Amino acid sequence: MSADLELAERAARAAGEVLMSYFGHAAAGLSLKSSPTDPVSDADREAEQTIQELLAAERPDDGVVGEEGARTQGAGGRTWIVDPLDGTVNFLYGFRTWAVSIALEDEEGLAVGVVFNPVDAECFSAQRGEGAALNGRPIHVTQCPSLDRAMVATGFSYVAEQRAEQAEILLRLLPQIRDIRRAGAAALDLAYVACGRFDAFYERGLKRWDEAAGRLLVKEAGGVVADLEGEPHGVLAAATPELAALLEQEVDDRLDLGVGQPALE
Repeated sequence: MSADLELAERAARAAGEVLMSYFGHAAAGLSLKSSPTDPVSDADREAEQTIQELLAAERPDDGVVGEEGARTQGAGGRTWIVDPLDGTVNFLYGFRTWAVSIALEDEEGLAVGVVFNPVDAECFSAQRGEGAALNGRPIHVTQCPSLDRAMVATGFSYVAEQRAEQAEILLRLLPQIRDIRRAGAAALDLAYVACGRFDAFYERGLKRWDEAAGRLLVKEAGGVVADLEGEPHGVLAAATPELAALLEQEVDDRLDLGVGQPALE
């Protein structure tokens, strides 16, 4: 394990301790972000502060970008991308599917990624060129080649108009796949693709902190990732190139406009 990956895991676990102290209790400091259904609380803010303070102490020359406002310009081309609580709505309802997501990006791309679910004590980790792991044990994507056998995960926007568009895609996709899941935390959805619990995942409206760590997990576990361009930005991940190409045809609305497909990573 590199020093950067060890730091990312330690920071994620420290934030997880903070979050567990709030989990199951009434929300404190609740406010709204992009819409009336998109909340943030003191738990999110304190978890991000915990991560930011640890990174500042041990990597003072690195930049930090966090969902809840952390913005530090780095001096050496390295930036930590932090979602202190992915799945806030789940968290506030006492639903167990939420996580801390931390990634490190350098001049060559994503270098380190960690997704930590403290409720289930599951720590997903990846290091560029070194594979992916769950609690230290190697993980791999499935070998699912076709839509009709695929367990597909997705998520929905908090904006009503975008949800309506996403529902149209879902209606088209659902008859063609094994089944659909909506867990409510994109970072964990991607981690679950990496370890074989899902065969594929797609979602529009994500931010960089939602998908950075999970993107590296999927790639290092042997899967493929594609960007779904347009507004809002989205990501597609799948176990195999064949499955990715088939799923992309169904969920990428650019194809209706005759725009070419993006390259798979």
